[in-house]
Amino acid sequence: MERKIKIQPKTTYQFLQVFNGILELTDKELDVLSKFIDLNETINLCSVETKKAVAQSMGIDNPNTLNIYVKRLKDKGAIRKTKNGYIVSKLLERNPKVIIEIT
Repeated sequence: MERKIKIQPKTTYQFLQVFNGILELTDKELDVLSKFIDLNETINLCSVETKKAVAQSMGIDNPNTLNIYVKRLKDKGAIRKTKNGYIVSKLLERNPKVIIEIT
């Protein structure tokens, strides 16, 4: 018997929560990652400019504090390092249709 569940997350945070059973991110890590994704306008997800914007939006005085979260997100597979910087894991790319099959 096949069952289909349709999930329509309204925010990036909600979208990330769908995959959190796999990634096991803390609420704060989810929040930081969603802000990086929402505020990113460059190839490098965690650029200096983006870190400054994320820190400001979260009320964090020193953007370098976010380096702790960048490392955690990389270690947990939510982001990955490339020659140009960090990008979102393929699992978390916002495709119009994502199918998860559990057998």
